[in-house]
Amino acid sequence: MEPQEIREGYLVKKGTVLNSWKAVWVVLSEDAVEFYKKKTDSSPKGMIPLKGATLTSPCQDYGKRTLVFKLTTDKKQDHFFQASHVEEREFWVKDIKRAITCIQGGRKFARKSTRRSIRLPETVNLNELYILMRDQDDGVKELKLEQEKRVFNHCFTGVTVIDWLISKGKARNRNEALMLATGLLNEGFLQPAGDLSKEGAESGDQTAFLDDTLALYYFTDSGFFCEGYSSDEDTLLKEEFRGNIIKQGCLLKQGHRRKNWKVRKFILRDDPAFMHYYDPTKGDDPLGSIHLRGSVVTAVEFVPDAKKYDVDGNLFEIITSDETHYFLQAATAEERKEWIKAVQAVSKSGK
Repeated sequence: MEPQEIREGYLVKKGTVLNSWKAVWVVLSEDAVEFYKKKTDSSPKGMIPLKGATLTSPCQDYGKRTLVFKLTTDKKQDHFFQASHVEEREFWVKDIKRAITCIQGGRKFARKSTRRSIRLPETVNLNELYILMRDQDDGVKELKLEQEKRVFNHCFTGVTVIDWLISKGKARNRNEALMLATGLLNEGFLQPAGDLSKEGAESGDQTAFLDDTLALYYFTDSGFFCEGYSSDEDTLLKEEFRGNIIKQGCLLKQGHRRKNWKVRKFILRDDPAFMHYYDPTKGDDPLGSIHLRGSVVTAVEFVPDAKKYDVDGNLFEIITSDETHYFLQAATAEERKEWIKAVQAVSKSGK
């Protein structure tokens, strides 16, 4: 009997021979992780057996890269993968860990909620806690805060997080709240914004999160940006980056000149309505942006030159107000439907 396929999608993977990172199509089954150069390839580029394997998440081996997890085989060979956003990493990590556990126990794979934090009670679910913190009405309020001649947008202080955790009954005291906040920081749900919080995160202390009014943090999937100072980590961003992130993930995009198709990470923002696309293997600088105000998005069944590149199915098209055409492909029919719905909503409401 063929192993059951559990999850599939695009991830960025570090080469085992060269140190380059490339986007690959990954398929998780009950007993292995296979990765393909292209989604349409009939045979995988490589296969990672899960029997005796261990998974490390978050993986801090590559400090400049966030959302990385490491899969180590029984023969101690390391494989590094990078997700495009927090939820995506959590889904992959949860399912791979569950598959490994089932192999060890000789059981059939079945999804089950698992603990995703270090030194925290089994009942703690950091993903659910993160969703509550992001609630527009009852969550942690994102503010514009000024510090050292810099203005930090969409952020909050360490004290604010600790106070919120206690006030909502998630922790009985500040020490418990500090452990929860450190778990959220270590797992990549929260990011340090200013110099003080970055020093704390990099200190290696058991409680890397700081209960301090001067320690600034932000949600990983927020519209955080810093004004008044420019460096590798705090970059002055344009107006178009200030909207809330509505949806993000990897899609195949057709190039405008060569008409070839490449995997790109897309981030959809509202108010203003923009969709930025990035090389998922590189940094945070976008390759381009699509202004969505007044645009039209529709599902399409045919794109010129698509089959030449083995691209077929789950296609959709965005036509901007200046009549520029963008052709994209989602991984599944359901994903295409979700992207179309999200882009349509933003194009009507965003400015």
